[in-house]
Amino acid sequence: MSGSSEASNTDRTSGMSGPAGTSSCTHTGTGSGRAGIWRPRPETSADIPAVRRVGLAAFETAEEADLVDALRRDPAWLPGLSYVADAPDGTVAAHALLTRCYVDDVPAVALAPVAVLPEHQKRGAGGTVIRTLLESARAAGERTAIVLGHPPYYPRFGFVPAAPRFGILPPQPWPDEAFMALSLDDSIPPRGTVRYAAPFGID
Repeated sequence: MSGSSEASNTDRTSGMSGPAGTSSCTHTGTGSGRAGIWRPRPETSADIPAVRRVGLAAFETAEEADLVDALRRDPAWLPGLSYVADAPDGTVAAHALLTRCYVDDVPAVALAPVAVLPEHQKRGAGGTVIRTLLESARAAGERTAIVLGHPPYYPRFGFVPAAPRFGILPPQPWPDEAFMALSLDDSIPPRGTVRYAAPFGID
């Protein structure tokens, strides 16, 4: 699952195979010194065209943008867990999404896609929107978040390899270091195999 798109649209994690929005993993630059310039907030209906523009600009194909549109129409969509980050000029610079997934039959959330406009990459927009989104999920009572993404990037948010640490297994043979989980409430996550929403395309 494409964790995010900020470092480079062609920075792919080799050997990874997954559904739309998951198979190619690029990572978001830290940009910690500039994180304060971004304004993260929940997506509104008025943001839908801008979110699609961000996805189309951030990735080489329309796959991730189409995935977001499909997830909006799916029962896995969780109101309030699609976030954008506004640039200082008010344009949407970044987007991150959590949707319902399951570890066996226990509800969890999947982080994907994350996209940042190329002109704002490596400036902290992606990190800002991810952190705020995860805090919103925590406040909403979500307990476990899953991501398939760039291994050096996602641990900064607290993600750790899901299979060796928690016994959470991917639905396909993805690398341990790229398939990660985060306990949002400091509880021990459930063991089992992750089941993604239908739009991700995993049988």
